[in-house]
Amino acid sequence: MTGRSALTADASVSEADAMTTRPERIPLPFAITLIVTGVVGWWAAFSLTLDKIAVLKHADAVLDCNVSVLVQCGKNLGSWQGSVLGFPNPIIGLAAWIAPIIVGVSLLAGARFARWYWVLFNLGVAGAMAFVIWLMSQSIFVLGTLCPWCMLTWSMVIPLFFTVTVRNAAEGVFGEALRRAGRAAIRWLVPATVIAYAIVLVVAQLRLDALSRILHG
Repeated sequence: MTGRSALTADASVSEADAMTTRPERIPLPFAITLIVTGVVGWWAAFSLTLDKIAVLKHADAVLDCNVSVLVQCGKNLGSWQGSVLGFPNPIIGLAAWIAPIIVGVSLLAGARFARWYWVLFNLGVAGAMAFVIWLMSQSIFVLGTLCPWCMLTWSMVIPLFFTVTVRNAAEGVFGEALRRAGRAAIRWLVPATVIAYAIVLVVAQLRLDALSRILHG
């Protein structure tokens, strides 16, 4: 092997080594979304848990979240819908909201997860979305209330579900067939979230005349 050939070979090897050791790009916006929604959702669950404890200690406790007959969390906490599994729903939130926080922080640290991990994570987020939709319907159509901490939870689950699902589709987690659709849907994440919020507000207005009752006490 000539000197020039040896140098070329060494350069090729060095390039290959650099490519294999070069760190992958950290998905910063995605990781931050996971952390922010997780922290805010956990805080809502924690606040609801404190309110539930206050009610258990004193049945006539005055809760800060009880703003009016319409805007309150006391009725929700005292209903069977507020303890679907036999214990207060906020406890589920205290445990579940840790997941997106851990995943987000891990991504910031450079962690990479297998496809099966993302599938399971997405299934968990989809389950949270389904649960939240059911809780919305119960709160608006059955209990006739708008629980402040509950609404904060809803407002975090919606963008979390959209973001995780679209990201996974764009990264090929659901197969190559959906990769292009996922990438195209990324630009629609914010509009889709806003539309979802608007639908909830419209339903609450039509069912509860929320705006009028809030403005006139």
